[in-house]
Amino acid sequence: MRILVTGGSGFIGRYFHELLTGSGAYGGHQTTILDLVKPTWNHAPSAYVQGDVRDRGAVEQAMRGCDAVLHLAAAHHDFGIAEPTFFSVNEGSAKVIGDVADGLGVRRVCFYSTVAIYGDAPEPRHEDTRPEPFNPYGKSKLAGERVWEAWASRGEGRSCLVIRPTVTFGPRNFANMYTLIRQIDRGRFVSVGDGSNIKSLSYVENIVEATMHVWSLPGRPAFDPYNYIDKPDLSSREIVEQVYVSLGRQAPRMHIPLGLACAAALPFDLVIKATGKNLPISSARIKKLCTQTKFEADKLLATGFKPRVTLREGIDRMVKWYLAEGRAQKAVWNLPPAEVGAMPVPA
Repeated sequence: MRILVTGGSGFIGRYFHELLTGSGAYGGHQTTILDLVKPTWNHAPSAYVQGDVRDRGAVEQAMRGCDAVLHLAAAHHDFGIAEPTFFSVNEGSAKVIGDVADGLGVRRVCFYSTVAIYGDAPEPRHEDTRPEPFNPYGKSKLAGERVWEAWASRGEGRSCLVIRPTVTFGPRNFANMYTLIRQIDRGRFVSVGDGSNIKSLSYVENIVEATMHVWSLPGRPAFDPYNYIDKPDLSSREIVEQVYVSLGRQAPRMHIPLGLACAAALPFDLVIKATGKNLPISSARIKKLCTQTKFEADKLLATGFKPRVTLREGIDRMVKWYLAEGRAQKAVWNLPPAEVGAMPVPA
């Protein structure tokens, strides 16, 4: 089977490339990557098409000859993206890809959404929880889901699997977990609050295997959403302590109140507002770490899927990668352009 992987040059896309083209249980496939940015790694034997998922011509070129679509491409960063661009990419691309799939006779789609569609999650959130997104990312991903739900409802063999991941981490990722590891490694991390809040997480190798496990199940509904979260959950304190353990260091016992930490971060907030830069310290990041996010994956686990890597093992693997490679590397963010036809915006 040949699978079109949109956004395939990115963090999760690379793991899918390795899984799908490998020799394991989910391997033996051919893939075509559609992305604005060429993979920085050896993507053979995958084909590569440079293009925007909102560009019908590029999507047609990439999808021709494919049997299924794995739609990972998204606007998802916390900074540097205007609200209309979130909807243009996350909702608009669903319309384009669905139309092209109809024209080419492709009936199998997997859409990567997000648990952000649920909004705040102080209490457990399941697939049937009413969506209440509060930011452009969550709102636009929910809009994308509704496009795919309408597409799948037209029948004739159409099928859309939806994966709703929480924060996904692992080696080669430079987002939230990387920032935490780097701050601790550099001695710049201070614990805020008592750390008892739950932070649901997803380890990258687990989620790509879970996706293929569910996608291969027979008899699924035409529109079929699944949360992905690795269990059991860890508290923010347990996450921080595991990073210290993996670095071979002793976690300090001292912590400061949330209000004081946010006040101390105000100068960084001003710099971010003035420059648009993504800084490792901000009041938003501090609040995010201290906020409870609890999501459930009972539906997935009921299919018999068993993740191979525990969260603690995943954190340890990422720290080992950080020490061996990641510490010396510089993160480069490519933000989606507002206009189709433009190149991504480095940030």
